[in-house]
Amino acid sequence: MGFWQELAVAFCLVLVLEGIIPFLYPQRWRKLVIQIAQADDRSLRITGLASMILGTVLLYLVR
Repeated sequence: MGFWQELAVAFCLVLVLEGIIPFLYPQRWRKLVIQIAQADDRSLRITGLASMILGTVLLYLVR
């Protein structure tokens, strides 16, 4: 499997996983999105950085 195909598969899996919560709990999802929209930039950046680091570490461990 080539790099671009693996990247496409990973992107498709992200879409599936991202869609589970709004599908199962639309009202909770809406409230969460409102809270995220009201968060300051610093908090969002720290959360994004933590997510990227955790994802990288987990990918390293799985691979």
